[in-house]
This record gives sequence, C-alpha cells and structure tokens, in this order.
Amino acid sequence: MTAVRPAPAVPARRTTRAGTAERSEAAARPGAAAPATRLLLACLVAATPVFGFVSLAQVFTREGFDLLRHPLSMLSTGDLGWIQITNFLVSGALTIAGAVGLRRVMRGTPGGTWAPRLLLVNGVMLAVAGVFVMDPGDGFPAGTPLGQPTAMSWHAMAHMAAGSVAFTALIAACFVLGRHFSRAGRTGFAVASRVSGAALLLGNGWAMSGGRAGSLTLCVGVLVAMAWAGVAAADRLAALRRAA
Repeated sequence: MTAVRPAPAVPARRTTRAGTAERSEAAARPGAAAPATRLLLACLVAATPVFGFVSLAQVFTREGFDLLRHPLSMLSTGDLGWIQITNFLVSGALTIAGAVGLRRVMRGTPGGTWAPRLLLVNGVMLAVAGVFVMDPGDGFPAGTPLGQPTAMSWHAMAHMAAGSVAFTALIAACFVLGRHFSRAGRTGFAVASRVSGAALLLGNGWAMSGGRAGSLTLCVGVLVAMAWAGVAAADRLAALRRAA
C-alpha cells in the first residue's frame, strides 16, 4: 500500500501588527479610506511645497527684498503683491482641506481631536493674513524709505494678529502630534513633531524680540512646522494605501 503524502502547506500571509492596526483603524472610521479623504490629506502634503516654492521664488527675484530684514508677509505689498496674497489664500485653503482629512483618519486616537482643529485654525488664519496686507517698509518694495513705518495701518494690525494666531495654532498642533506619535510608540516621529514646534516657537520668538535676522529664523520655523504637518498627513495617507 502506497503512503499518502500530505499536501505541501501553503505559507500563511504574514500580517504585521502595524498593518493590522491600520486596517482596524480604517474599518473603525467610515469613509476614512475613501478617495475624498486621500485627496484631502494630499492637500495638506502639498501646502508646504506650494507656500515655500512661491515665497522663496519671490525672495530671490523681487527687487529690494532681503530675507534678513523683510518677513515673507511683506511680499504681499507692491505691484506684484498679488502673488503672495494668492499664495496665502491657496496655502490656507490647502491646509483647511488637509485638516478635514486628518480629522477623519485620526478620530478616536490620542490627539485626534485637537491636532486637526489646530491645523484648521492655522489654515483659516493663513487665508486671513492674505486678505489683510502688511504695510511697506524698510526699503521694500523698491523705493520705500528705509526703516520701519512710524504708524501701522489697521490692515497691517489685522495681518499681525492673524499671523500670531496662525503661528500659535501651528506650534500647538506640532506638540499635539508629538503626543499622538508618542502614544503610538513612534518615538522618532514624536521627537520630530516636538522639534518642529520648537523651531517655530523659537524662530518666531527671536523675530518678535527684534533679534538679528529674525525674519529669516521665522521663515525657517514656519516652513519646518508646516512641512512636519505635511509629513504627518503623508504618513496617514501611506497607511490608508497599505490598508487598502
């Protein structure tokens, strides 16, 4: 009698703990993996490249602009000021959309309530900063007398107020994201979140204190913190794609 050989075992599909968690999270949030949610997250990913590229392109091409003395917001003044005004409005809209997407995928997780809310405030205030324009000053636009204006217009004050709220919300969002990643056991992401928030906190503080090249430190801090919000959105976008 011939012995019956057992059929070769089919190797089981390996599932990582992270992959299981991603699928569970997606299943727990109706609509979280929908194409619309992915598009919203992609908007937040795009916000920093759009804002950074348009701003820095003008830094190197607008006559009389000096990033060591002039904040990026001053690019909204002059004949070409409409470019930076549009940049504020578009970047604000992208951030608002991204905050909505982040809320969908972070719901029920540590920081899942406040991180999207704070980014939403940041996006709204970016748009408001585009509506209310700074005053010309310190040699920009070209032909403007050197030195700071002796008086500040109402729209410049509104711009400063909107900017302060936007920066505060973005700093807080970075620290909330740090808590989110820390509770998830992702130490590297948690540290990067807090460092990004600290970069904007210190850069803005140095600029507000009148420190040398304060507009440059503020620019670096803003771009770093905005970029980290984009990284957080890209991370969730990648998780949705893996879960799908």
